[in-house]
Amino acid sequence: MTSEDVVRQNRKYTMFSWSVQSALEPVQVTRAEGVHYWDADGKKYLDFESGLVNLNLGYQHPKVVKAIQDQAGVLCYTAPSNATEPRGKLGQMLAEVAPGKLNKAFFCMAGTDANENAIKIARVYTKRTKLIARYKSYHGASLGAAALTGDPRRLGAEPTMPGVVHVLDPYCYRCPFGQNKATCHRECIKHVEEVIQFEGPDTIAAMFMEGVTGMANGLFVPPDDYWPRMREICDKYGILLVADEVMSGFGRTGKWFAVNNWDVQPDLMTVAKGITCGYVPLGAVLMSDAIAQYYEDKMFSCGMTYSSHTLACAAGVATLQAYKEEGLIENSARMGRILGECLEDLKARHPSVGDVRYIGLFSIIELVKDRTTKAPLLLPGLAKELKKRGLNAGTPAHMICITPPLIINEEQLRAGLRIVDEVLSIADKSL
Repeated sequence: MTSEDVVRQNRKYTMFSWSVQSALEPVQVTRAEGVHYWDADGKKYLDFESGLVNLNLGYQHPKVVKAIQDQAGVLCYTAPSNATEPRGKLGQMLAEVAPGKLNKAFFCMAGTDANENAIKIARVYTKRTKLIARYKSYHGASLGAAALTGDPRRLGAEPTMPGVVHVLDPYCYRCPFGQNKATCHRECIKHVEEVIQFEGPDTIAAMFMEGVTGMANGLFVPPDDYWPRMREICDKYGILLVADEVMSGFGRTGKWFAVNNWDVQPDLMTVAKGITCGYVPLGAVLMSDAIAQYYEDKMFSCGMTYSSHTLACAAGVATLQAYKEEGLIENSARMGRILGECLEDLKARHPSVGDVRYIGLFSIIELVKDRTTKAPLLLPGLAKELKKRGLNAGTPAHMICITPPLIINEEQLRAGLRIVDEVLSIADKSL
């Protein structure tokens, strides 16, 4: 089949997620390796999006591929009521790197599933029903996870699960409280506590927050005291603190998990993406010892056919081993410092850049028409201009996301940023 035939067949018989189907122009990807992939015409792309910010190890990592092949030759699947070596080993490895006393994992299929199950666990454990989440957030597409989600993607699922209360975000560049660095009194923190008091603290089971807000909502690195203060507030009112580390986990921010940057220990933590880098679907809810102990003599009412999938757990073991053996968490921090310096340089030279935000290899460029008014600069065809030059990057709304695989080296990083530099010059001319 020609590439056109493959695309036509995909378009005719399958649905593409989060897309207006008639507006799609997908390319056929035929192979990939490391930080690059190739289309059917042989064109090479540097992937600054890491798939969907999940390919932390890049494409076709040999250790993970071999682990999948070896496990497939022995046992692909067994019922989730059975024990397997990969399942127990991955659980132990996660307990060793997770913050605090998150020593037990429930394995599911994806980040959405993880958040869905975290909702159930929080409600059963606390015997409360309400949940707090932020407006500029994404927690998944199923009913409960979509209810947690604050951004407009939840609208397609409404009416969603009841009981979720949304609060405003620490979006410092566009502070919803009208403050700047000089006048800020952490209104974003006081606001959360006020909402809790209005809703009734004894009705709120948990607060769900992304470790660092994901790229589709603008990637907000919170003030240094934000996460610690959220921990204090939750402790004050007996509310569980749930860290959604689906996107920000496994080295993306230069630490194992984003909350490690602020030495915070959540009660529950949801993970996916980087746990297997998408080679086999897998998600997990990590829970504190206290929550795990609660279920020793009570029914744990969570589960699905593919819970603790053997092949997926084997891929997870190999993935975590690769992070450690290759020093990729440290590489993320090291390359992240270079990335931050380069982004600040781009901001200084390009008037179309209003703000840059970054932590580790998790970063975003926000484009504006005018730095004074901060009016967003929407450029149709931005992704095309990048891909024309061989760079794949996320381009939600008026932003360019830079989230390359953790295996990237300085030469590759700078090569991709030179392409971003070229495209920003086009943005400057549109002002």
